Amino acid sequence: MLRLVYMKQLIHSFGISVTLTLLGLGYVLIAKGVDAGFVALILAAIELAFSFDNAILNAQILTRLSPLWRRLFLSVGIVIAIFGVRTLLPLGIVSLTARLPFGQVADLAFNHPLQYAAELTKAHTAVTAFGGAFLLMLSLHFFQADHEVHWWRRVEIPLSHFEYWWLPLGITTAAVGLVAVLPANQDHRASFIAGIGGILLYSAINGGIALINKQFVNTKPVVHQIGWVAFASFVYLEVLDASLSFDGVIGAFAITNSVILIAVGLGIGAIWVRSLTVFMVRHRTLEAYKYLEHGAHYAILVLAVAMLLAAIVEVPDYITGVLCLGLIAAAVVTSRQAIEEKI
Repeated sequence: MLRLVYMKQLIHSFGISVTLTLLGLGYVLIAKGVDAGFVALILAAIELAFSFDNAILNAQILTRLSPLWRRLFLSVGIVIAIFGVRTLLPLGIVSLTARLPFGQVADLAFNHPLQYAAELTKAHTAVTAFGGAFLLMLSLHFFQADHEVHWWRRVEIPLSHFEYWWLPLGITTAAVGLVAVLPANQDHRASFIAGIGGILLYSAINGGIALINKQFVNTKPVVHQIGWVAFASFVYLEVLDASLSFDGVIGAFAITNSVILIAVGLGIGAIWVRSLTVFMVRHRTLEAYKYLEHGAHYAILVLAVAMLLAAIVEVPDYITGVLCLGLIAAAVVTSRQAIEEKI
């Protein structure tokens, strides 16, 4: 009986992912063949492996949203993740950086993928500066807060004593400015402007959520976010997804030049990340594994530093990936140990 209930829960959480994965792979197999299907699976696996920390952060925010917005996260959010973040947004970035009409960039992407990949690679400095600044603000904001639970106490407790709203802003601005002026940076202006853009966007969204939430709480107590504060959190989730996915889109061209394959492969991975997020929310994984959230933010901090450094030195993806997954694995192990000690 318990096994049947658990199977129903798995189907409920991952049924959409399985269905869309089969549809996506089916299209690739029919349109492009078996080899293309294998490439799509590789891209999906890479996206899932590098986005596990994203699922944890998503679960942290999604826990506060109402059931309606959770459904929107899995429906509208998936459309935005696949067609917006992993298809249209890279086209828009190339259009801005290369100063080409969007239609011409779309033609390059589908008919001249090598040239499109070259243009997207040129935008790599601006992309990583924006994403790195956004993620650095996110991680610093988390560690600055006074949490009841601390994982690495010698690091987190001293940081929690510096509860100044401007501290993450000051540290991140200094980091962006330092990276921008270093001689090894080949595009000082783009790096600085994009980094400041990431800081401003994080500040605007996070500040907007705090302001709306404060006004909302002052009127009446609620269990879940709804209305404008829920919308702001939803936008935050999508921007977070974009910040964590930019580098993956660019790196995917090392595997294939097909924009369609990249969109399908990374899209499948994104779908599974979102389903994993909902699964963790329903099963209250973050409550049971109390250090998991901390591990994810340490992983985000590593990723943020790697993205900012990308403007001056090439940081191998496997190093970043191993560090991020290692931090999350360590958080899982120590959380499990804490559970067993209570028992």
